[in-house]
Amino acid sequence: MSSKGGIPTGFNLGNRWIQLLLAIICMGLVANVQYSWTLFVRPIHETTGWSELSIQVAFTLFIMAETWLVPLEGMLVDRFGPRPVIAGGALLIMIAWVLNAYTSSLYMLYLDSLLAGTGAGCVYGTCVGIALKWFPDRRGFAGGLAAAGFGVGAALTIIPIANEITLSGYQHAFLKFGLLLGGAVFLVSMLMIKPVKSDRVAKSARNVQGKRDYTTVQMMKTPVFWVSYLIFTAMSAGGLIATAQIASIARDFGIASIPMSIFQTVIPLLTLTLSIDNLVNGLTRPLCGLLSDRFGRENTMFFVFLGEGLALLGIIKFGHNPYLFLIFAPLIYLCWGEIYAISSAMIGDTYGSRNATANAGALFTTKGFAALIVPFGSLLREITGTWDAVFVFCSIIAVLSAIASRFVLAPMRRNFIITSNAEYDANPPVDSRETSHAASPISGATISAR
Repeated sequence: MSSKGGIPTGFNLGNRWIQLLLAIICMGLVANVQYSWTLFVRPIHETTGWSELSIQVAFTLFIMAETWLVPLEGMLVDRFGPRPVIAGGALLIMIAWVLNAYTSSLYMLYLDSLLAGTGAGCVYGTCVGIALKWFPDRRGFAGGLAAAGFGVGAALTIIPIANEITLSGYQHAFLKFGLLLGGAVFLVSMLMIKPVKSDRVAKSARNVQGKRDYTTVQMMKTPVFWVSYLIFTAMSAGGLIATAQIASIARDFGIASIPMSIFQTVIPLLTLTLSIDNLVNGLTRPLCGLLSDRFGRENTMFFVFLGEGLALLGIIKFGHNPYLFLIFAPLIYLCWGEIYAISSAMIGDTYGSRNATANAGALFTTKGFAALIVPFGSLLREITGTWDAVFVFCSIIAVLSAIASRFVLAPMRRNFIITSNAEYDANPPVDSRETSHAASPISGATISAR
């Protein structure tokens, strides 16, 4: 495929738009390894007798494995390319969900969740990371499109999974969709190739880009990284609680099974809500990524983080009304789903493209730490008999994160990049690989498939 003006005009695996499309497809196929979990919790509880609190520990382990191993997986991608890492992740997902279909032990469920989380992390971290490398001039938009697959894909498959659980049981759903989705990702991964370095740069003056390529270890020695880490850990917590508990919350409110009519089809409120949730969760990523490319990373974060705080309060205040639940639950996803699209672009802007997959993966581990709060949410619900305390706390954290991102992180990161660029210009590195790669445009380049 040739690429004129950045838009694909034919078919060639070396074109960056084709590679981005493949990344989006992979993300969509693995999305419900995470987002459908809320549908399995109650059926597993009713079948096995395990408490919902103990079952939700499996979700926490999944998120920990999905996120904490991404830096290591990113290093493998930076070295060997996306194909082997995504293929390996697909196999792990297949194995985990097939095992889930036959699991009779709570501890085996935990092990399966670790395998599934590792597989999902391989796919997620790789797809977002290579989007940053293929599109250094549109990091927010490209990273957002890749991450969008994770939300939109969930919206497309959540209803079939819900129907399969209802008609055939959760075990059959694990078996069927584990083989289908994992197998499809494995096949798509065979078409993915390693990006080449580009000399394209962002056009917006609001997103200053660093010239130096930092390793992950070097990045982790900078204060900017740790301020970012704290903010994204805090923001991730509220969204993960909603992701894991939205079905339980709807059932506790007594509205989960209320029939809702849409396009002459009647479906339960919870199923409709989850479909809308995942759709907006996907759409917000390229939208906010595009806005952050235009108006700045932290400026965009400020407004969407404030929106998250209001949405978390809204679902507690008004969520007992089924129609308002249909508004505020998706708003939580709308204002949360974009955080790792923006954060990945921000890491690429600040620390360079060469190690972007591993570096973005290091910040993605914040999701793992935030996952530790999910069982605490269930525990607090059992103690208080209400979700109010949990969501009010998360709302306060979201508002504080909005303020910190705009008035602490933004000036801190800009000053860091300006200083780093000045040092780079004063003492440019002698690196033949960097020099040769920087001169090679992506379009029309000859790329070895890895």
